[in-house]
Amino acid sequence: MFARHTVPAPDLDQDTIPTVGAVVYPDEEFPEALFDAIVAAHRDRGLALAGVVQRPVVEDPAPGQECDVLLENLVTGDRTVIFEDRGAMAQGCRLDVGALIQAATKVEATLGEDTALVVLNKFGKIEVDGGGMCDLVASALERGIPVLIGVPLRHLPAWRNFAGEFALELPDDLETINRWLAKVTASAGRMDAVA
Repeated sequence: MFARHTVPAPDLDQDTIPTVGAVVYPDEEFPEALFDAIVAAHRDRGLALAGVVQRPVVEDPAPGQECDVLLENLVTGDRTVIFEDRGAMAQGCRLDVGALIQAATKVEATLGEDTALVVLNKFGKIEVDGGGMCDLVASALERGIPVLIGVPLRHLPAWRNFAGEFALELPDDLETINRWLAKVTASAGRMDAVA
């Protein structure tokens, strides 16, 4: 249902694997349904989540409104619009960097000892330059909290430069991601994320 296999499935039978998982997906095809399924599965099991998921501002965006997205905080439910409205004649997406940083700061404030997983919508153009959610990924890594983040193919080289050996590339395939989640949550001393 979700699989598009943009990268090969990693070897998950190793004794230790990275606790940061990058779901690599085709450019402009953010796997929203996949992330929603992972969040729902964690919540159904009563596991503590932190992070943000991406939502459209309007359900069926008109042409020119495709970039109008917001970030929904998984702990508080707060919604932060991260794109500026530049008017009907404006061309291209206009990211509100201040709003993105504010959303990241709010997520960091929700991290706790019981946090089983940090879910982040994507490693975007601000993260490519070292901003946005980068500090949040590092903070979760330091605390031993697994992180799942979306990475569009165009940003994969920058992601590899940023994350290096601390991350594992995952296809946008729910079964593979669930296997990785089960392994990293168990090794991090948290309850298994999947049945």
